[in-house]
Amino acid sequence: MSIYRIDSRISLVDLMDLSLQERTGSYIINEESLTIIETSASPSIPHLKKGLSKLNINLEDIQYIILTHIHLDHAGGAGLFLKECPNAKVIVHPKAKRHLVDPTRLIKGARAVYGEKFDELFHPIVPIPEERVIVMGHEEKLELSESCTLTFFDTPGHANHHFSIFDPVSNGMFTGDTCGIQYSVRSKHFYFPSTSPNQFSPERMKDSIRLYKELHLDRLYFGHYGVTEEVSFALGEVEKWLDLFMEKSKKQFSSKVTVEENVKAITSVLFELTKSKMIQKGVEPDHSIFKLLKLDMNVSAMGIADYFIRQSKGEETL
Repeated sequence: MSIYRIDSRISLVDLMDLSLQERTGSYIINEESLTIIETSASPSIPHLKKGLSKLNINLEDIQYIILTHIHLDHAGGAGLFLKECPNAKVIVHPKAKRHLVDPTRLIKGARAVYGEKFDELFHPIVPIPEERVIVMGHEEKLELSESCTLTFFDTPGHANHHFSIFDPVSNGMFTGDTCGIQYSVRSKHFYFPSTSPNQFSPERMKDSIRLYKELHLDRLYFGHYGVTEEVSFALGEVEKWLDLFMEKSKKQFSSKVTVEENVKAITSVLFELTKSKMIQKGVEPDHSIFKLLKLDMNVSAMGIADYFIRQSKGEETL
C-alpha cells in the first residue's frame, strides 16, 4: 500500500484493488471539511484505513465520502467504511442513492459479471442508511472551505449513475471512469476507455469528454489510476480509442452467436489492439500489466456487446 502526496491539499491512497498496486485509488482532499473520493470494494477498506492513519487522519474527522458512481470497484466498500466514520455523509449521483440504501440489484448485477469470484472481490456489501446519503445533481456545489467549493457534473457514458467532481483550486476533475483508465508503466502512460456493462453508451461518453474539454482542465484524477496533467492528450487518446473499440468490435459482433461468443471475440480484438500499442511504445511483452489489461478488455467487451444487443433491439439505456 502506497500514499502519494499530489500537492499540499490532495493525497492518493493506493487501495490495492484486486491485490494489485496502482489499480484503484482513494483521493483525500484535506480541506476544512475533510473529504474522501472513492472507497473501492470492501477488501480495500483495511488499506484505506492504513493510508489515512499514515496521513494522521482520524476517521471521526471525515465529513464527506464521495462516490463517482456505484460500480463496486469504486463504491462497494462505502457502507463498511461508513460504519467507522460517525460524522461522515456519503455523496452520490441522483440515480445511485436507492442502490446504496438497498444494494440487492447492485449485487445481482455484479454477480452476473464476476460469477464465483464475486465474494473474493467484493464481499461484504453493507447497506447505507438513507439519512446518511446526500444526492448531488448536475452543477450542484459543495463547500469544503472558504477557498474550495466543489462542483458536480452529470457525466454518463460509462454509467448513468456517474458524476464527476471539479476542484477549482487545482482546476482538476475527479473522473471516476468517465474518461477511461490510465495505465502507467515506468514513465510511459496509456489512456484507454472503460466500456463496462450494462449502461455503456459511446455517444454519451463522448458528450462527457466534450464537457471536460470545454472546462480547460489542468488535471485529471483517474479512479484507475492516478493523476495526469497532460489533459488534452489523455482525452484525445480516449476518444480515439473509443472510436477504434467500436469500429473493430462491430466487425466482430454477430446476432447469430451467443453473448459469450461475442464477448470472447471482442475481448480478443480489444486486447490485441491495446497490447500491441503498449509493446510498440516499449512495454515488454511479458510485463505483468497485460494480465490486468486482459481483465479490463474482457469487462469492456461485455459492455460493448451489451450495447450492440440493446441497439439491435432498439432499446435506450435508462
